[in-house]
Amino acid sequence: MATHIMESPALPGLADRLHQATDLAGRIPVSLLALMMRVALAAIFIKSGMTKLANFDLTISLFQDEYMVPLLPPALAALLATVTELGCSGFILAGLATRFAALPLLGLTFVIEVFVYPENWVEHLTWASMLLFLVAQGGGKLSLDRVILRSYERHRDFAS
Repeated sequence: MATHIMESPALPGLADRLHQATDLAGRIPVSLLALMMRVALAAIFIKSGMTKLANFDLTISLFQDEYMVPLLPPALAALLATVTELGCSGFILAGLATRFAALPLLGLTFVIEVFVYPENWVEHLTWASMLLFLVAQGGGKLSLDRVILRSYERHRDFAS
C-alpha cells in the first residue's frame, strides 16, 4: 500500500512567509549593525577604563596580584590597558578610524582571554567577533569616517 504525502495548502503560504521574513532580515543595513556594535563595545570598554581610573592604585594592585600579565610591569600594563580602553573606545564610538581603533582592543581582548580570565571565553569571543566585524566592515555610514571620506571626495572632485 503506497502512501502519498499530501501537500497542505498552508505549506506554500508558510514557505512564502519564511522567504519574505528572510528577505526582510537581509535588508537590515550593515551600517546599523556597525553602529550598534560600536555603541555596545564602547559601553563595555569605557566602563572598564573608568573603573580603572576611579582608583588607579587599586588597579595597579590588581594587575600585580590578580591579573599577573607577563612581560610588563603592573603599573605600565595598567596604564596601557586604561588608555587603550578609553582612547580606542572613544574613537570607535565616534566612528573615527574605526578599523584601526578596533585592533588594539582586539589585542587587549586576546590578552585578557589568554592570561587573565580564560574562563570568560564566551564573553571575550563576543567582543572579538564585534571587533573583527568593525575591522572588516569599518564604522559604517553613521560614522565620522564616512563624513570625512565624503568631505574628502567632494574636495577632490571640486579641485579636479
